[in-house]
Amino acid sequence: MNSFMTFYLSRVIGRKIFDVNGQYIGIVKDLLVNADNTNQTERPLVTGIKIKSPDKTEFYSFEHFKVQKINGKLKVSCSQLIQLPQENIDSDLYLASVVLDKQIVDLNGRKLVRVNDIRLVSVANGTFAVAVDIGIEGLLRRIGIAKPLKIFLSYFKVSIPAKFILWEDVEAIDFSNLNIKLSKSHSKLQTLHPSDLADIIEDLGKKASADVFLSLDEERAADVLEEMEADAQVHIIESLSIEKAADVLDKMPADEVADILNALEEEKAELLLNEMEKKTSEEVRELLDYPEDSVGSLMATEIISFSKEKTVNDVLNELREKKPEAATLYNLFVTDEKEVLIATVSLRDIVVSSPEATINEIMKPSPVCLRDDQDIDEIAKIVSKYNMLAIPVVDNADVLQGMVVIDDVIEDLINKRRTNK
Repeated sequence: MNSFMTFYLSRVIGRKIFDVNGQYIGIVKDLLVNADNTNQTERPLVTGIKIKSPDKTEFYSFEHFKVQKINGKLKVSCSQLIQLPQENIDSDLYLASVVLDKQIVDLNGRKLVRVNDIRLVSVANGTFAVAVDIGIEGLLRRIGIAKPLKIFLSYFKVSIPAKFILWEDVEAIDFSNLNIKLSKSHSKLQTLHPSDLADIIEDLGKKASADVFLSLDEERAADVLEEMEADAQVHIIESLSIEKAADVLDKMPADEVADILNALEEEKAELLLNEMEKKTSEEVRELLDYPEDSVGSLMATEIISFSKEKTVNDVLNELREKKPEAATLYNLFVTDEKEVLIATVSLRDIVVSSPEATINEIMKPSPVCLRDDQDIDEIAKIVSKYNMLAIPVVDNADVLQGMVVIDDVIEDLINKRRTNK
């Protein structure tokens, strides 16, 4: 074998194999690579080969197979046939049947792409998968016209653009034909932003999207579900068991959960509410009781409030302990012993003030606020007038109920426009 040689999977599949004496063994049906490679910077080693002979189909270790180029043509030969262990047959990744022509995730481009071919390299210590071909050239190579077409186009100084993605920058999606644990196979997806991962899951088929979602831990799944479109959220929740769905919903803000449950059948929503943690379930039920066009239906209930006697240092320590989401910090609230809203305080004022200063010294009394039973249209008027990122929401007794975040208002408007198209 040469010290270094590259070739494409499409050129090997269907190729005849001969032993060292020139005796026909069979044809190549597939190559297997080690899928359980914990070091993601290493390229997967070809461990096995699937061969179809006239009377049977067998799996052999690839260790004694050689791929060569002789007079411009690929030749596959074998010096010894050793059965591939059943463990590899069950767990390794099949390049032709599982990856070729399938959708994969381009981790750098953060999108789904289709695999048209796979590039491999043979070196002294083995044969490895190094890249996937997602370009037009890969398709043309598959039907055998890439080379003549490239020669023809060269007369017009036109080239066929090649497009490869290195193996370490991709993640396979559909492992439905093999018994591979998704939690291991989808480890690279954990590096993507929840919004990017939500887009990818939405672009998958129903079964694949549910499988990928199930591979995420509950915290990650909640972040991703929050970023998905309403119809995709419903599909995902419908595909999960009541117990699993409730666990994920428990990790989400109550207002987001209420939006999802509103889109479900009443019986299914009730089952989920009964399965969820009591505190979260009660918050969601309160939100579901609001009319759809009211401020209360859009408010977030995850808020932080303090008494005016607290010091800046007390507030900072509490924030460090609670580790709230960024949106929760848009506005902090000051309430009395009956939870009546009396003032607001910004994170900026807290950060720049002396640790010994009390909230009473830096708070802004008589805050602009909304009532939970007001019409949603009132939100836009206040946002445009006061240029606020978050508006406190109170009930008729001025008791603090939550806040409306400008991000949610914008998202609601966008969703309504999509629905009305």
